[in-house]
Amino acid sequence: MSTALLIVLAIIVLFAIYIITTHNSIIAYFNACQRAWADVITQELQKTRLLPTLEKMVEEYKLHEADVLQNITKLRSALNNISPENTDISALKKVNTESKALLSNIHIVAENYPELKASEIYQSFMRELSELERNISASLRIFNANVEKFNVKIEVFPNVLINNWLTHKSRLNVFTDETAANNFDYKPNF
Repeated sequence: MSTALLIVLAIIVLFAIYIITTHNSIIAYFNACQRAWADVITQELQKTRLLPTLEKMVEEYKLHEADVLQNITKLRSALNNISPENTDISALKKVNTESKALLSNIHIVAENYPELKASEIYQSFMRELSELERNISASLRIFNANVEKFNVKIEVFPNVLINNWLTHKSRLNVFTDETAANNFDYKPNF
């Protein structure tokens, strides 16, 4: 074999290795996004574990606070509609909104009933819920970071060509909180 042929073969082999490596890294980034999404869902679903405690806590006050019980039911329904297999940002936004409404109502109930606010069940519930909300926020940050890396991976040249020809993965959406975003005066121009 001539040197030119060996050089051409080496270039072809290196090109094939680059394509395979890029394809595999796109798949790895996509899987990391799926894993991060599953972590978000796991954190959200832990709220269902807290809901019986909340129902027990509000039970004594349900004559006055039917709204809280109604919000608990809505949250349970919304939690049942999210799935680790389907990255549904809109369903997660609905759960996030309903969770915020529920927390707001819980605080109002506690303010109206000081004996509830002083109860051990309420204090334990609020500590656990606060920890859960921090975990959800952390999971969402990790999910969004993974989505950003994945989107960059499939959009930069020449990876975009390999993705279009071989991998066929679509850009993923990051989770955003429109309510929080609307409270900022500054709006970036992108």
